[in-house]
Formats: sequence, C-alpha cells, structure tokens
Amino acid sequence: MESSARTATVVGSHQGKVRVGVIGAGVFGGYHAQKFASSFHSEFVGVFDLNIENAGKLVAKIGKGEVFSSFEAIADACDALVIATPASSHAFLTRKALEAGKHALVEKPLALTGVEARALAKLALDRDLVLSVGHQERLVFEAMGLFATGERPKRVEAVRMGPASPDGRCEDVSVVFDLMIHDLDLTAELFGGDVRGVDGSGHSAHTRLLDHATSELMFGVNGHARLAASRCAEKRERWMKIEYASGTVEIDFLTRTVKNTTAFNIRADVSAILPDPLKAADEAFLAAIQGRAAPVITGGVGARAAAMAEMVESCALAVTVAA
Repeated sequence: MESSARTATVVGSHQGKVRVGVIGAGVFGGYHAQKFASSFHSEFVGVFDLNIENAGKLVAKIGKGEVFSSFEAIADACDALVIATPASSHAFLTRKALEAGKHALVEKPLALTGVEARALAKLALDRDLVLSVGHQERLVFEAMGLFATGERPKRVEAVRMGPASPDGRCEDVSVVFDLMIHDLDLTAELFGGDVRGVDGSGHSAHTRLLDHATSELMFGVNGHARLAASRCAEKRERWMKIEYASGTVEIDFLTRTVKNTTAFNIRADVSAILPDPLKAADEAFLAAIQGRAAPVITGGVGARAAAMAEMVESCALAVTVAA
C-alpha cells in the first residue's frame, strides 16, 4: 500500500461564498448543516433526505435553507455537497455528486472497498474537484504535533468501544467501517502508511455484521499495531497508546487528556488548540474549494482507510463465529 495518502490533490479556485447542500438529515447531517450555516465562507442552501419530514425539521432548526425533493434538485443549487447518509450509500452518492461536477465532503467511510474508494479519489482528481472525507480526528493529531515528530512509533495500541446505538445508527456496516476505521487512519499516518501485514478477528452480537473486531497490523520493518473496536461493550472506551523508543504518548479521546513521556513537544491542551474538529474539517474543505489552502483530509486519505478496513474485515470474517 502507498506510504502516503496525500499525493495528488486538487486546490479549487471558487470565487465568493460556496453554496453547500447536505444530503442526509440524521445526526451528522445536522452537525454539518449547523457548521456550514454559520460559516463566513459558505451559503447553506438546504437539505435533501428521503424522509422529507426529517429534512424539514432540520431546516427549521437551522433557520436557513430549504428542503429539496431530489438529489438532482439540491445538486443543481449547490457548488458542494455533504454526504451524511448511511455508510453503505456513501460511495454511490459521492460518485453522483462528483459526476454532477460538485465538490464533495463525505462522512467516513468513503466506500466499502479499496477499489471503489480509489476510483472515487481518481474521479475527483480527473474532474478537478475537491473530495474530502470525515476523518477529522487526524486534525487533532496534527494540532498536537503527532504527525511531525520525525520518528515512527514502535507500537500502537487503540481501543474504541461502546454500547450499541439505541437508534441502530451505523449498523448498515460492520464495526470495522463504523468505528475502527478512525484508528486505522490515524495509525497508518503515524507509521507512514507502509502496511506490511494485516490480521483480524471478530464476532457479531446484535446485527448480522461484525459488532466486535480486533486487528493486528505490521508496518515497515518492525512497526506493530493492535486495534480493538466494539459496539456491544458495556461501557465506552476510546483511547490510544503510542510507544516510541524514548517513551509513550497516551491519549484518552473521551476525557481529551494526554500523557507524554517522550522527548517530543506534544501539545496536550487538545480542547484549547482545537475545540471543534468537525468545524475545522468543514472550514478546511471550504478553504480548499476557494484555493485558500491545500486540501487536508483528501480522497486519498479516505481511500487508504477504506482499503485497510476492507483487509481487516476480510481477515475477521474468515475466522468469525456468531456470539
């Protein structure tokens, strides 16, 4: 797998405010709608959702925009589209957006296969469109300085667990594509993306898909990562431990606290330096479209994470047993 997910990007040249529409009136659709409605650099156009009532409620809550009756209608009114629908529909809708000539910000995962995700990244490049993917936790790591240490870690361990969502949200894909994909992305960036081996295991619990999964990944010469993700755990845990030759960095994503015993100048005041990662990601998307900055969370980033998730899931399914 390529060592970098940031080669080949598009920087837009849009003049004026970017007209943004949101596809999907669920939880994250609502978050994105609020961010773009309040941004100086965008004009929030409205929402399209198959559930028109939900779309209407979201527009009423925002106090701006309109409800659209079809994908084509909202696409015609926009310069950029946010894809915040169930994960299994991301690739299809992202392709529709790009083929319509629209910049696209899609929630993770970009797609459910590496082949499909890479094809979308290429399509965006071919059409000179900005494609961004919702891996905003990497912005936290960048702000902390974790991607600029100049040293690869020896080992990474990460846990991302919690109980099932009461509304069944995200259960159209496995826990690998739902939760673990965040840590796959972060780990790949820490190690430089040089994946040498992947193994995985898991089981289902309350869905027909994997609800608990673990993975072992090898990077470079002797880098090793062990990741665990679950949506059937009794309590929430979200942490990562990064081991270097000089010490360790431990991050608790729930309490937003950091312990650092290395010699690296790691910023620990996460909440102060980046209080709203989602807003930062949305603003970075707008900046790329307007040519004010290079894209940050690119289609290549999303494609690499999707390809890794596919490999982990394939390994896990080969040994899975129903719980």
